[in-house]
Amino acid sequence: QVQLVESGGGLVQAGGSLRLSCAASGRTFSSYRMGWFRQAPGKEREFVAAITRSGGTSYYADSLKGRFTISRDNAKNTVYLQMNSLKPEDTAVYYCAASTGGSYGYADSYRYWGQGTQVTVSA
Repeated sequence: QVQLVESGGGLVQAGGSLRLSCAASGRTFSSYRMGWFRQAPGKEREFVAAITRSGGTSYYADSLKGRFTISRDNAKNTVYLQMNSLKPEDTAVYYCAASTGGSYGYADSYRYWGQGTQVTVSA
């Protein structure tokens, strides 16, 4: 089992940047593929990015490529989401999640979830 705690959210102006962190408990962090999802008010949770166990490969929602970057540090049991050129439509609660398999883009593939961190982008 792994517990996930996100941090780094906040209020930022459009065009600004934020870096989210997700700290994992336990000794098996490197055995999990990690992902970020987000959920805006009144909308379904959507895939943002995912990264393989080693960190060698990453995946992104098509609409976010070039602005968001996922990375991980297995020695620190932490996964990151660097978000640049933020837009008001990026406003959402951002969740990190851990998966042992399945499709990287589907929430059902992720077994463990953090509590989320709010990101608000003002115009």
